[in-house]
Amino acid sequence: MQPDEYHKMAAVEDAMWYYRALHRHVARSLTRALGASAAPVLDAGCGTGGLLRHLRVKQPAWVLAGIDFSPLACALARERSGGEIVAGSITALPFADAHFEAIVSCDVVCQVASAELALQEFHRCLKPGGTLVLTMPAYPWMFSYHDRAVGNLRRYDRGEVNALLRAAGFTVVTSTYWNTLLFPLAFVRRKLLPPAQSVSDVRSYPPLLEAFFNGLMALEQAWLSLGASLPFGNSVLTVARKS
Repeated sequence: MQPDEYHKMAAVEDAMWYYRALHRHVARSLTRALGASAAPVLDAGCGTGGLLRHLRVKQPAWVLAGIDFSPLACALARERSGGEIVAGSITALPFADAHFEAIVSCDVVCQVASAELALQEFHRCLKPGGTLVLTMPAYPWMFSYHDRAVGNLRRYDRGEVNALLRAAGFTVVTSTYWNTLLFPLAFVRRKLLPPAQSVSDVRSYPPLLEAFFNGLMALEQAWLSLGASLPFGNSVLTVARKS
């Protein structure tokens, strides 16, 4: 990811509809698995620390840590989250075996050359029965200027994600698409009407649009909170357990 993308992320991730929805999905999934116990949790590919900050407020008892390959992202995450942040790669985690109760990784495994190696590292660092919450950008055919700008190497469908997890030794607990209601707009923007400049879609939108998008994401959140799933969408959300 280019340095300017990290600055853009830090500027908008507390308020932009996408990050707000993503953080709620992750917090819900982790809370179901961990409750309010003093569990060690790793954000693998923590970016600028917005998710860690959200989780700290949501569940103060969790012992949070983050890792990111970018020194700039680490500096921003330390400043913004106040958590323990380590510089390093998700394909070579600098942590002991069976160290964490849960690992979360949001749209980062898609940015490394070997997704298999990253998932093996997550499996190694999780305690037996530990939980992995993983999000990935959906559908290889949706690859676009946005993926190039944020450093994604590829996108995945739900079946591919599940197969990768099982090959790494995980049991898939839940698997769903999300960002479904806005998927038609994403398709039009990214495949039919791309911008002239290759920049990401990470930005603040006008207040009325943000409110509208947040409302749609709240509907998805309510549906998934019931234990249901969504048949398609711009992202894949998977919860898996170390066998």
